Amino acid sequence: MDSNTRRPAAFSHSRRTLLRTAVAGTAAAGAGLALGPAFPASAAAREPETTDRPVTPAQALRRLAAGNERWRTGDQEHPHESAAVRRRLVQGQHPFAIVLGCVDSRVPPELVFDQGLGDLLTVRSAGEVLDEAVLGSIAYGVLELRIPLVLVLAHQSCGAVAAAVHADETGEPLPAHIQYLADQIRPSIDHGQHGEARVDATVNAHVRRVSRRLAAEPDLAGKVAAGELAVVAARYELRDQRVRTLS
Repeated sequence: MDSNTRRPAAFSHSRRTLLRTAVAGTAAAGAGLALGPAFPASAAAREPETTDRPVTPAQALRRLAAGNERWRTGDQEHPHESAAVRRRLVQGQHPFAIVLGCVDSRVPPELVFDQGLGDLLTVRSAGEVLDEAVLGSIAYGVLELRIPLVLVLAHQSCGAVAAAVHADETGEPLPAHIQYLADQIRPSIDHGQHGEARVDATVNAHVRRVSRRLAAEPDLAGKVAAGELAVVAARYELRDQRVRTLS
C-alpha cells in the first residue's frame, strides 16, 4: 500500500471487520495439526528458586520448562520479586533467556514461564514480526548480556496471522501499519490448508521461519554454530497453557 495514499475517515464494513480480526485473534484453532513435542518431562521437573543463572541453552530451556509447568498447573512461585532482588538488580541485569513473543495480552512471557525480575529479556511484536528494532533488541541481549537462548514464542489463535491470511485470500489492504505485519507474515502462509486450519498451520510455519532467520543473522550465527546460543521455535496453547517446542 502506498503510504502517501489518503484513507477515508471511516473504514468500510469489511475493513472494520478485518481490523477487529487482527486485534482479537481467530476462533479456536483447527484440530489435528501435528505439533512438536512438549518440553520433556525431565526438563519440566520442579526446580527450586535460585539466583544461579543458566549459562547454556539447555539449562535455560529447562528453567523455562519448569516455569511453564508451574504456570499451567497453578503452582506458580512468582520468583525474584522481593525487595532484596530489586536492590540487587539496581547494579545490573543478567537475564538467562530472550523471549520474542507476540503482543497478544493473553501470552505475557513472565507469567507463562513463571519468571521474575531480571530473568527474561522480552521482545514483543505482533506475530513475532522482525524489524530492525526487534533485531537490534535481540542482538543486544545476545552480544552484550551474553544470553544463551532465544525462544521465539508463537501462540494459538494469533490475530496478526489471521489478518495476514485473510488479506492474502481477499486481496483487501489492511489499515495503517497492520499492512506491514501482513506483508512480513505472507511468505509463511500455508496454501495447502483452508479456513482455521490454514491460520493454525501458518502460525507454526511463521514461527519456524522467524527462528531460522534469527539463527542465520550474521551476529548470531557464529554463536549458534559454537553451541553458545540456541534459537528455538515454540508455541503456546491457550487451551491448556502449555508451551511446546516446534521441530
